Amino acid sequence: MPSQDIPLKKTLAIVTLSTLLSACAGITPGNDAANPDAAAGAATTSSPVDAPTASPEQITSRKLAPRVMPVKPPEEHLPAVALSKELLFKVLSSEIAFQRGNWQSAYVTLLGAAQQTRDPRLARRAAEMALSAKQANEALVAIRLWRELAPDSDEATQYYLGFIMLSNNLAEARPILEKRLQDAPLQARGVMMLQIQRLLARAQDKAAAFTLLEQLVTPYTAMAEAHLALAQQAFGSGNSIRAQEEAKIALGLKPDSELAILTSAQVAPDSKDVAPILTDFLKKYPGSREVRVAYARTLIDQKQYEQARSQFEILLKSDKQDVTTLLALGLLNAQIGDTKAAERYLSSYVDQLNQHPNEARDNTQALLILAQIAADRNDTDTALKWLAQVEPGDAYLDAQLRRAQLLSKRGDLAGARRVLAEIDTNGEHEKAQITQVEAQLLRESNRPQEAFKVLETALKTQPDNPDLLYDYAMAAEKLNNLNAMETALRKLIALAPENQQAYNALGYSLAERNIRLPEALALIQKALALAPQDPFIVDSMGWVQYRMGNLNEAESRLRNAYGLLPDPEIGVHLGEVLWVKGQKTDAQKLWREVRQKDPQNDALKNTLTRLGASL
Repeated sequence: MPSQDIPLKKTLAIVTLSTLLSACAGITPGNDAANPDAAAGAATTSSPVDAPTASPEQITSRKLAPRVMPVKPPEEHLPAVALSKELLFKVLSSEIAFQRGNWQSAYVTLLGAAQQTRDPRLARRAAEMALSAKQANEALVAIRLWRELAPDSDEATQYYLGFIMLSNNLAEARPILEKRLQDAPLQARGVMMLQIQRLLARAQDKAAAFTLLEQLVTPYTAMAEAHLALAQQAFGSGNSIRAQEEAKIALGLKPDSELAILTSAQVAPDSKDVAPILTDFLKKYPGSREVRVAYARTLIDQKQYEQARSQFEILLKSDKQDVTTLLALGLLNAQIGDTKAAERYLSSYVDQLNQHPNEARDNTQALLILAQIAADRNDTDTALKWLAQVEPGDAYLDAQLRRAQLLSKRGDLAGARRVLAEIDTNGEHEKAQITQVEAQLLRESNRPQEAFKVLETALKTQPDNPDLLYDYAMAAEKLNNLNAMETALRKLIALAPENQQAYNALGYSLAERNIRLPEALALIQKALALAPQDPFIVDSMGWVQYRMGNLNEAESRLRNAYGLLPDPEIGVHLGEVLWVKGQKTDAQKLWREVRQKDPQNDALKNTLTRLGASL
C-alpha cells in the first residue's frame, strides 16, 4: 500500500548523543579566578598571544576587527605626521580605487605611504584591503609592517602571530613568544603556556610546532602547565605515548589539578580507562566541577544515561540556576523517557533564559521538546504556548507547521490555515512544505476535494515538485480520479526514476481496484527492488498476489510486512487473506488486534462488511 501521511502525533523527540554532549560542553566552573586550572583550560581569544582561529580563506575574507583585551593595551606611539595635501590625496585616491575594485593599486599606495610616514594606521588599512581581496601573502606583508610600526599593539601582534602560524614561519614567532613568557607574571605564566600551545596547534607543520613549544617551555619544566602544554601538543600531533608521559609528569607535579587529570583522561590509551581515571579523582576531590562534567560526558558517550543524570544532579546542587546543567538534565531525562523530569528541567531552563537573556544560548530545542511532551499527553493549549515562543530561525517553520497541526486536531481548521498562510516562506521548498501540511489537514478533516484543489493550485507554480506530485496523486486517488492520479505518478516516475513510492502507489492502486494486475505486479516489483525492506511495499506485493489468486505467496508476503511494521492496514490485508484461506479464527484474532490499535479504522470496517465477517 502507499506510504502513509505524516502522522499528527509524533513520538517524543529523540535527543541525540551529540546534542547531549554539546549541552554538557557548555558547563564551566563558576569562578575561574579561583580556579587557575579552569582558567587555563577555558582560555579565550582575549589572550595576549591568541590569534585568528579561522582558516586562511576565512581570515582573508573579512576586515580586521579589534579584539577585547583582558587589560588596557599600551597606547600606540603614533608619529607626528602632518596631513599634507599629497598624503591626503594618496589616502583618498586609495579609498576610491578600493571602492572601485582596484585593491592592488590602493594597497600599494597605502603601504608606500605607511613606509614613508611610519604611521601604523596606514599599514593596518593596507592589511584590511588585502584581507578583503583574499590576498594572504600581501596581508602578511602589511601586518608585518603594522607590527613593526606599532610594536606595543596587541592587536597587530595577534594577527601577526596568526598569519605566521598559517604560513609556517614558526621561527619568526619564537622571539615574540619567548618574551611573552618571560614577561608574564609568575601566576599567569602557566596560562600563557597553554595559550601558546593553542596557538601552535594551528600550525600546519606539527613537528616543527612541537619542537618550538618544547624549546619555549624548557626553562619552566618545574611547572605542571609546561608538561600539560606538551601533552596537548603531542596528542594533537598523533604522538600518544609522549602525550601520556607528559600528562603523568604534570599530574605528579600537581596531583589536585583538574586540568592535569582531564588531560590524562583525554590522552588515555583506551577509552575504557577514562571513567576510572575520572572517578578516582572525584573520590579525592568531589568538588571538581570540570572533572564531573567530563565524567558525565563519558557516561553519555557510553549510553549510561541514568548514571550521567546522577552526575548532573550533583552539579545542579551547587548552582540550581545554571542554565547549561538544566538543559543537560532536561535532554537526558527526555532521552531516558522521564518526561515529567524533562519538563521540569526544560521549563526552568526556558524561564532562566527569559529572565536573563543570553545571545549565546538558544531555547528553541527546549521549546520543541516541551511542546512535544505536552502534545503527547493531549495538552494542546500548553503545547501551543511553547511553540508560540519559538523565534525565527532554523526550527521556526517546523514549529509553525506543528502549531497548525495541533490547532486542526483541536477542531480549529480555520485557525490552522491562518497560521499556515501567515508564515513567511524562504523559497519554493518551504512553500511546498506548507502546501503539503495544509492538504493533509484538509484530508484529515474529511475535505478531500479542497485538499485536491490546494495541491492542484500549488502544482501550477511548481509543476515538477516531486513531493507535490505524489501528494496530488494520492489526493486524486481518494477522489477516485484515476486519470489524474496516474498522470501525476507517471510524471513523477519520469522525473525521479528511483522513486520507489511512485511505482508502489500506482501498482497498489491498480491492485486495489483489481485491474491491470500484470502491470500492477511489474510496478510493485520495481518498487520492491528499490526498497526491499519497506513494509508498505512488501504489503503491496502481498496484496497484488492475493488479487492474482496466489494465496500462499500473499500470506507469506503479508506476514513479512506485518513483522516489519504492525500497521493496522497491513493487518487488515493479512486478515482477509487468512479468512479467504479458511483460517477464520486466525483472521478474527488479527482483526481484533487491529481494532484494539485503531477502533475507527475504515479499512477494517469495510473489509468486515464486504466479507460478511464479524468479530
